[in-house]
Amino acid sequence: MMEQLSSKYSINDWLPTTLEEVKKRGWDQLDVILFSGDAYVDHPSFGHAVIGRIIEQAGFKIAIVPQPNWQDDLRDFKKLGKPRLFFGVTAGCMDSMVNHYTANKRIRSNDAYTPDGKAGFRPDYATVVYSNILKKIYPDIPVVIGGVEASLRRVTHYDYWSDQLKPSILEDSKADLLVYGMGEQALKEILERLNKNQSIQELKDIRQTAFLQDEKMDLPIMDSETVEINSHKDCLKDKKAYASNFKIIEQESNKVQARRIVQKVGKQMLVVNPPFPVMTENEIDASFDLPYTRLPHPKYKKRGPIPAYEMIRHSINTHRGCFGGCSFCTISAHQGKFVASRSEKSILKEVEAVTQMPDFKGYISDMGGPSANMYKMKGIHQGICDSCLRPSCIFPKICPNLDTNHHPMSDIYRKAAAHPKVKKAFVGSGIRYDMLVDRPAEETKKNGYNEYIDQVVKNHVSGRLKVAPEHTSEPVLKQMRKPSFTHFHSFKKIFDQANAKAGLKQQLIPYFISSHPASTNVEMAELAVDTKELGFQLEQVQDFTPTPMTLATVIYYSGIDPYTMKEVYTAHCKDEKLNQKKFFFWYKRENWQWIRNTLDKLNRPDLAAKLLSNKK
Repeated sequence: MMEQLSSKYSINDWLPTTLEEVKKRGWDQLDVILFSGDAYVDHPSFGHAVIGRIIEQAGFKIAIVPQPNWQDDLRDFKKLGKPRLFFGVTAGCMDSMVNHYTANKRIRSNDAYTPDGKAGFRPDYATVVYSNILKKIYPDIPVVIGGVEASLRRVTHYDYWSDQLKPSILEDSKADLLVYGMGEQALKEILERLNKNQSIQELKDIRQTAFLQDEKMDLPIMDSETVEINSHKDCLKDKKAYASNFKIIEQESNKVQARRIVQKVGKQMLVVNPPFPVMTENEIDASFDLPYTRLPHPKYKKRGPIPAYEMIRHSINTHRGCFGGCSFCTISAHQGKFVASRSEKSILKEVEAVTQMPDFKGYISDMGGPSANMYKMKGIHQGICDSCLRPSCIFPKICPNLDTNHHPMSDIYRKAAAHPKVKKAFVGSGIRYDMLVDRPAEETKKNGYNEYIDQVVKNHVSGRLKVAPEHTSEPVLKQMRKPSFTHFHSFKKIFDQANAKAGLKQQLIPYFISSHPASTNVEMAELAVDTKELGFQLEQVQDFTPTPMTLATVIYYSGIDPYTMKEVYTAHCKDEKLNQKKFFFWYKRENWQWIRNTLDKLNRPDLAAKLLSNKK
């Protein structure tokens, strides 16, 4: 199949990955060499492909070295020589530790971003490993790090896998510059200024970048104020100091007019410049409209399919960013709170590209984003957004300044599905149902909430619709920054009605998390009872995994909510976490006695009776 797909392309349609491919382009030296922990897939859902294509579009010579071998004589790091401008390093689409380990720190047996799903093709802490190797071999060549791993580890952060606070990844990686978030805007300025013979040390005023400098040096001049957070040393001494940093970091990450953040790290000063403004429609279109082949590099054709690519090969991103601000989620920390949406023209152009793929059978697997139903949404009055400090636009209540009009989504779904080669355009991303239910009747009609639900249920669900209540307990949901579970009840009722109206029997698949901060065994038992009474035997569940730069992770490590500075219970040890997860599977015989005993000790035999009725 891979051979059939790539037959209409020549090797030069991909960015080069070997010296032979570089020479085929007639290049003597590369401007940028990008090292990635993922296999090279030339698709806009893969960060290395986006960065590589942007560098190419800007007129520079770029090559990608995917999944270099870090355990041999390091030939992969030497084979393309020195780049003229810099080395780029990314761990890939995931933090390498999340990629490698489960919530219980067990090594995963597969890697979705590697051919045939094989594990072992990237190191732990890949950004640090790759960067250190490059700095040792080529000490005079700048190293610029980016991607999810670098982005979310840019300040003092808790590393769950080593169970310790780590300093900014710049300290361990020895990189010269870090680009955080979606890096297109910063990258273009870096390229332009290095090409004008500025040194990497002169690029300290570029937005959305971070770097280390001697603490005695003056800060570069910028049109923003500066705020200093507690030093790495103070964070190591005092968990409250670490926790209090988070509130500042999160607020500055989400502000329109953000301050520059500085933090002492040993005898150096970490400088995190404020982010760029949200990408305009033209800017995000330009990124998605680049000449991707949408295919894995031909070098993998005999190594098996790449699972992550198989999932998204016929999918289309309509927007970036998420204003949900969920405590456990890294999306807003990396992509930002404000949504950047593509134009209808750009989306439909990609629909056409997908339909031209030889293996396309008429089904677009997903049209959406981090949350499916946030396309085209933004503040009604920008001035209000400019001064807003809320980490979420929809928690604890939907902001009255947020335009939650669903008509643009309904329109783009219809137009995509109307393509003569498209049989179905599915919505596979999770839907924020709290924006669709329990709203005033006038608003519901004006913003097309019921119309959206009816259309999605009738035309855009492949038998199952994913939603993420995450929990049923009000205290836990509050800590998660998620809506009341009563909204799920309302949505399920409307979903069932829409199915009946369309003559369908589709399933609603809710996602839940165990061991989240504030969740106890009682809350988990109540979750199990609530979902049992709704007719669910849960399958789509997960245990909370502390990941860098999320509110929930700060609470997990420090035991303190940074916004209230009050203590919050969190399950820590392996047995505690596994036990909470057992409540999801109340219907399994091996868990019955444990559930009875546990709830008896907690003086909640009423929950055991509800959960295990008719089970002896």
